[in-house]
Amino acid sequence: MIDSTDPRLAPYRLVGDPQALEREGLFVAEGRLVVERLLEDGRFAPHSVLVTPPAAAAMAAIFGLRPEIPVFVTSPETLREVTGFNFHRGCLALARRPTRQIALSDLAGASRLLAIESVSDPDNVGGLFRTAFALGVDAVLLDAASGDPLYRKAIRTSMAATLRVPYACVEAWLGAFDTLRAAGFRVAALTPHPQATPLAEYAARAPDRLVLVVGSEGSGMRPESLARADVRLRIPIDPRADSLNVVTAAAIALYALAPRV
Repeated sequence: MIDSTDPRLAPYRLVGDPQALEREGLFVAEGRLVVERLLEDGRFAPHSVLVTPPAAAAMAAIFGLRPEIPVFVTSPETLREVTGFNFHRGCLALARRPTRQIALSDLAGASRLLAIESVSDPDNVGGLFRTAFALGVDAVLLDAASGDPLYRKAIRTSMAATLRVPYACVEAWLGAFDTLRAAGFRVAALTPHPQATPLAEYAARAPDRLVLVVGSEGSGMRPESLARADVRLRIPIDPRADSLNVVTAAAIALYALAPRV
């Protein structure tokens, strides 16, 4: 086992500072399941793994499949001292952020996209990715105000779906709608507005290629974004309820709008 003075653990001292990690081109994956999926999928390049002895024993098989990745074994006390957190599963990894993200032109063969506007809470970002992965979304688009899919809490909440579903952070948000529409997509905005089209009514005639746009729970989508949509959709709910959580609403809509086979 290695101790806290080992210089190879220096990057793990940044675990509590997401901005510092991002400057280093790294992100954190925590928990045995998430780290296993990081190593298995191969989409992101792992930097190293830091584990306690029980986690090392439990994950020996997956580590054996990736012998090129450094695995540091240390005590729970050292792990907590270095990272500043009590990772009760005794396992975390650092991985390298991609140097290139997907472009809108890469989505030519897609049929379902999820666009996330101004959703900053990492639990909601992670939940939306988990939903997108489960319901066959080809890629996720995020505007500049949305949370980082590679923030460790978003990864954990998504059960590693943020590591599996392709995504793009889009600066020219409104222009992206126009670009996708020109490529054959229809843009559907999910909103609680009473004059919006009921989801079930539209789902019966949903197009082959669709972008579902969801906004923050507080203010919803911006008026200028709603204006760019081809259709506004609502999920009818009991009028005594304020609204649905954005993850729940997206799940209902994506299931209803899934391509017909």
